[in-house]
Amino acid sequence: MSKIALITGANRGLGRNTAIAIARHGGDVIVVYRGNAAQAREVVAEIEAMGRKAVALQLDVANLASFPAFADTLRNSLHEIWNRETFDHLINNAGHGEFAPFRETTEAQFDGLFDVHVKGVFFLTQVLLPLIADGGRIVNFSTGLTRFSYEGFSAYAAAKGAVETLTRYMAKELGPHGIAVNTVAPGAIETDFGGGVVRDNRDLNAQFAQLTALGRVGLPDDIGPMVASLLSDDNRWVTAQRIEVSGGQAI
Repeated sequence: MSKIALITGANRGLGRNTAIAIARHGGDVIVVYRGNAAQAREVVAEIEAMGRKAVALQLDVANLASFPAFADTLRNSLHEIWNRETFDHLINNAGHGEFAPFRETTEAQFDGLFDVHVKGVFFLTQVLLPLIADGGRIVNFSTGLTRFSYEGFSAYAAAKGAVETLTRYMAKELGPHGIAVNTVAPGAIETDFGGGVVRDNRDLNAQFAQLTALGRVGLPDDIGPMVASLLSDDNRWVTAQRIEVSGGQAI
């Protein structure tokens, strides 16, 4: 029986790449998106072209009040498409960047980051937990910025630091159900994240490349396949870990 992965923010960037990588590894995918339905449908079509099953579901992970209704919609989709009551893998990827020096960071920026990256991850996982099969996997996305520091990322990195701590507690409490929980922490990646700050700013791109052991910034294809491999049975004994995928940045 094929494994089913639910990925938040799967219509673009690292979420999209992860969805495609999982399909290439033989998995089915629930593509969760916030606002761009056309992008989500394109991901579904690409996955279906590989002979895998997929569905696109809308959710704003900052809107906690919508989570119970989303769980009902998900339950219906699982039954209609897969004839199942549960899914196997939850990848909490959805997020955004708010970058400002510490002195200039506003309460609204801070709250926005923690609403999505911390509260959203915490309570969405809590609501979906009854639908995650025993022996399943949860992957929470973090950032290399919890290990090394650059000006302007304090609130974002603090939110991701909370996610890393939360991951260890999830692993402890969900372990009796055979659910492994890990954090994947990318380094600087060329995507549209943060307005494409790494992809489109040539000077910043070069600066990060010089600080990376492998001599370049990352690409989405450096991340998605790694996540897909983490979900495989070969990594069944890996849990409560922070796995940095940065090409050796700032070592």
